[in-house]
Amino acid sequence: MKNSNTINTEYANIDDLRIAYRKKGNGTPIILANRFRGTLDTWDPLFLDLLSENNTVITFDYTGVGYSEGELPTDIKEVASQIVKLADYLKIDKFFVLGWSYGGWVAQYVTFINSSRVLKTVIIGSNPIGKNDIPLEPLFLKYALKPINDLEDEIIIFYEPKSEKSRKAAEESRSRINSNIDTSKIPSSKEEFNRYFAVAPSVLEDKENFREKYTILQTPILVISSDHDISYATENWFPLLKNAPTIQHIILPDSGHAMHFQYPELSTKYINIFLKN
Repeated sequence: MKNSNTINTEYANIDDLRIAYRKKGNGTPIILANRFRGTLDTWDPLFLDLLSENNTVITFDYTGVGYSEGELPTDIKEVASQIVKLADYLKIDKFFVLGWSYGGWVAQYVTFINSSRVLKTVIIGSNPIGKNDIPLEPLFLKYALKPINDLEDEIIIFYEPKSEKSRKAAEESRSRINSNIDTSKIPSSKEEFNRYFAVAPSVLEDKENFREKYTILQTPILVISSDHDISYATENWFPLLKNAPTIQHIILPDSGHAMHFQYPELSTKYINIFLKN
C-alpha cells in the first residue's frame, strides 16, 4: 500500500485559483475538511491509509492555506462551498464528508446546505453549530497560537498529557506525519489565525437555525469525541442527542483533540462500519 504522505499533490482550478488536493483509495469518495492550521501534510498517514481501504479519500487545502492559492474566507459558507466546488471539479455527484475540529463546522455547513449530495457525515473533535455551554480551555490558545509547535505543545493541544498511553501515541503519530511534511506551509501568522477565528461569531449565532434542524435532518451523522478535548468539549453534544435521531456519538477514552490519530485503527473501524451500513 502506498503511504498517504507520499501521494502526489494535484491541483483543481476553482474560481481561478489553484486548489491543492490529494486522492487515494477506491470506493465512495469521502472529502476531508481540515483543522485549524491543518494542511495536506498534517493528516496522520496511517489514519488516511486505513480510511482509504474502503473509500476514495480526498484531502485538500482551503484557499490561502498550505499549497492552495488565495485567502481563507472569513465566511464559513464560502469555506464549505469549496468542498462542493472540488466535488464538481472531480465530477463527483454524491459523497461522504468528514471534518475535524474547525473542519467539523465546515462539514456541518456542507451537510445542511447540500443535503441532497452528502450521503453521510463524520465529525471528529468538533462541536455542533450554535451556542455551546462549555467554551474552549485557555490552555488551547496558550499553545495552539505559537508559530511553531514542538512535541510537548502537540501533546497538550491534541492528546491527554496525564496519560502515558496518549503521550506514546502522540510520539508515534508525530513520527508518521513528520516523515514527509513541509512545515513552511503551516499557517503561523496572527493574520492567518484571525481568518480562521472570523467564522466563529456566525457559527455561534446560527442564523439559519441549523442546530434546531438536527431534529429533522435525514443525513446520518457520526460524531467521534474524546473524553478530554480542551478545544471542543465533548459534553456540548449531550443536549442534542435525545432530539437528533440521525446522530451516533462515540467517545474514545484517555485521549484529547486528536483521538483519531491516537486510535487510528479503532477510529477508522468505527468510521468504515458507519459508512458501509
